[in-house]
Amino acid sequence: MRRSASKETDKTAEPSVNPLRDPQDRRLPRVPEPCALVIFGVTGDLARKKLIPAVYDLANRGLLPPGFVMLGFARRDWGHGDFEQIARDAAQQHARTPWREQVWARLQGNIKFVPGSFDDDEAFDTLARTLDELRSSHGIRGNAAFYFSIPPAAFPTVLKQLQRTGMSDNDASGGWRRVVVEKPFGHDLDSARDLNGLVDNVFTAQDVFRIDHYLGKETVQNILALRFANTLFEPVWNSHYVDSVQITMAEDVGIGTRAGFYDSAGAARDVLQNHLLQLLTMVALEEPVSFDSEALRVEKLKVLRAITLPEDLKRYAIRGQYAQGWVAGERALGYHQEKDVPADSTTETYVAVRLGVQNRRWAGVPFYIRAGKRLPRRVTEIAVSFKTAPHLPFAKTDTEELGHNQLVIRVQPDEGVTLKFGSKVPGTSMEVRDIAMDFLYGEAFTESSPEAYERLILDVLLGDKTLFPNSQEVEESWKIVDPLEEYWSGTTPYHYRAGEWGPREADDMLARDGRTWRRP
Repeated sequence: MRRSASKETDKTAEPSVNPLRDPQDRRLPRVPEPCALVIFGVTGDLARKKLIPAVYDLANRGLLPPGFVMLGFARRDWGHGDFEQIARDAAQQHARTPWREQVWARLQGNIKFVPGSFDDDEAFDTLARTLDELRSSHGIRGNAAFYFSIPPAAFPTVLKQLQRTGMSDNDASGGWRRVVVEKPFGHDLDSARDLNGLVDNVFTAQDVFRIDHYLGKETVQNILALRFANTLFEPVWNSHYVDSVQITMAEDVGIGTRAGFYDSAGAARDVLQNHLLQLLTMVALEEPVSFDSEALRVEKLKVLRAITLPEDLKRYAIRGQYAQGWVAGERALGYHQEKDVPADSTTETYVAVRLGVQNRRWAGVPFYIRAGKRLPRRVTEIAVSFKTAPHLPFAKTDTEELGHNQLVIRVQPDEGVTLKFGSKVPGTSMEVRDIAMDFLYGEAFTESSPEAYERLILDVLLGDKTLFPNSQEVEESWKIVDPLEEYWSGTTPYHYRAGEWGPREADDMLARDGRTWRRP
């Protein structure tokens, strides 16, 4: 009798399903079940500038359930009201959607705070009790996601506390329990494997969400739509027609207050291992059998395993470090002048490398990847450069201004796509030069693009892992970066002045192949 009663109870606890809605129809917004979002490190910049505003924006768009709770955990002597005010200030200052008092009024009663340090057993016991109390007060049914907005060194301590209190256990909680881990995912292959093993031991593997916010950007997701929803590009998306691919991630700022982390990491570990390699996989992958997390992951892993490093690392793996210069008309410090940076630091702030993808589609096509700080402007873009026509019926003087056809995907800012091709200049003479057709998100759509964290937090609460790299992707990425770090160990990076597009040696790298960097 007990068993049948239990089954009946479980059946009534299941959320009702709308019979008029197709689960495969993604046009309608998806709203999560009642749940809690627990943010560790809620006093940091990431929580204040990205996470809390993203929660407000989701509420403003009507994408959060009525039974939603945001619960902050930090070493502060705050009550619920104190945290509510701080969250309000953060949302007002950094949210992307208009401020509406009625939206905040609904949200503010669902904001809680638990004070404590990561090694404080009593604080985590209080957190566990608070989550239990929310079952009856807010109807969250034991559903909770834990966001680790904390230094990687603190991960083991927090994970062990969640395991000790049973907060990571789906069965014990009576709902789902998920964890969100921010990059960096380790500092090399061995540490990544250790971290993956630790997280997957405390939570089940399907409940671990490794967040790479670049994959939450609309323009990155649009790469798949651009390629596979159209017949225009895919026939020429291969080595028969593509000359080369350039992926650029440029920042005009320095390291700011991140010296402690950045000097031990550098540009390769900070952005090449994750953001840039993920962008490369989106450009190079084969068409997945469906747009779900597992099918997409299979194709991305194929690309990562096919990536090869250049044989001549001295010429085709360049790293640099910015020196004093000028950016946007203002004097900029050199890396060694930044606060808390050692005077003899050899950490790179710029990296440029030529990669290959050894498969039938891409063999022979170089992928030039670069990223750096204190460059002339902030821009992330992917430029696919096509081969020139094998024969031109025009006189040589007619096409002096004609270059390669290019498809440029602008990830940020000015999100959109540019197609560059040749056209005749109006007039009685024959002259062909490059022109550009632009598509801008802000002009083509009335709906503003959601911020990357807004989309990714929603996907965590929904349990959708499509835009999250798994442990295998992380480890394959480190297999690419580790040999570079080993080669660079003990060497000194080339210098470039702040406000320049990197060291001269990076330009020489492309010049050897008869190419030049595209200027965004």
